[in-house]
Amino acid sequence: MTSRHRGGGHKRRYRHIDFKRDKYDVPAKIQTIEYDPNRSAFIALASYADGEKRYIIAPDELEAGDTILNSKEAIEPDPGNCMPMKFMPPGTFIHAVEMHPGKGAQLCRSAGTVGQMIAKTDRYVTVKLPSGETRMILGTCFATVGRTSNTEHFNITIGKAGRNRWKGKRPHNRGVSMNPIDHPMGGGEGKSSGGHPRSPWGQSSKGLKTRKRKKLSDRYIVRARNQEKGS
Repeated sequence: MTSRHRGGGHKRRYRHIDFKRDKYDVPAKIQTIEYDPNRSAFIALASYADGEKRYIIAPDELEAGDTILNSKEAIEPDPGNCMPMKFMPPGTFIHAVEMHPGKGAQLCRSAGTVGQMIAKTDRYVTVKLPSGETRMILGTCFATVGRTSNTEHFNITIGKAGRNRWKGKRPHNRGVSMNPIDHPMGGGEGKSSGGHPRSPWGQSSKGLKTRKRKKLSDRYIVRARNQEKGS
C-alpha cells in the first residue's frame, strides 16, 4: 500500500475508547481528563464501581470526581450520562451519537461538536447535527448528554511546517506542478491549469459518486447540510 503525503510523525500509543457505553446501570467516577494524540477531543478515564476502567470521550463540563451512568432506561440528562435518545427530552444537547443500535458512537465525536435532539416520535428522533444537517435516527440508538470537550481546538494555530511533520503530514504537491508522467494534470508550456480534475490514477476528483450505501443513509435526512436557508 502507498499512502501519499503521509509518513514520519511522532510515535503514539492508541487509547481504546468505549464508544458503545454498554456497561449499564453501574455508576462510574471520573478519575482523570487526559489528552489523546489520536483525536481532537479530550478523553476521560471512568472507573466503574465494580473496578473496571474505560476511556470515554470527555464532555465539556465533566471534571475529575464527577459520577456518570450508562443505562438502557431513562436517567437524569446530566453531562456524561448515556442513554437511548427516546428517553431524552426534546432540546437536549448531545454528542457521541449512534446511527445504528449497538454499533457505537459515530456522530459528534470531535472537539467542541454538539448535536441537538429537536423532536421525537414513537420510533425515531430528529437530530440537528453540527454540519447543519437534520436527520432521523432510531430512538433506541444511544447518545451522550452534553458537548464534547476542548471547544477551543479550532483556535489552534499550527505556526510552522514542522508541527505538521510531527503529526505525520508530509508536503503536498499540486498535480498541475508535476510532469505528465507523474500526474494526468501535469505538463504544459509554462504554467497551465484547467482541464478535467483527476487523481494521479486518472479517477475524476470532482463530482464522481463513490458512496455505495448512500440510499440507505440519505433516506433519513430531513434537511441536507448544503440546503439553502429558507428553502
